Amino acid sequence: MAKNHGSQIKDDDTYEELRKQGESKEKAARIANARAAGDHPSKKGGKAPSYEEWTKDDLYERAQEIGIEGRSDMDKDELIEALRKH
Repeated sequence: MAKNHGSQIKDDDTYEELRKQGESKEKAARIANARAAGDHPSKKGGKAPSYEEWTKDDLYERAQEIGIEGRSDMDKDELIEALRKH
């Protein structure tokens, strides 16, 4: 049985499995909570355009918002990769 991670984690089993796979606590929590809410894991998100459609400036701003280090030296493809890995 999975450890109870409190009310912030809606699916403790999924959370623990993702952490064992090396996902960050934040990413594991987002995925576990989405699955608990009934979102299918392969279902695409909302109506936001893919990162490839964003401008480099927009990608940089998003990277800055979430604290990705080294972003000022990254080109557009590197920013996209960093954002997806976060």
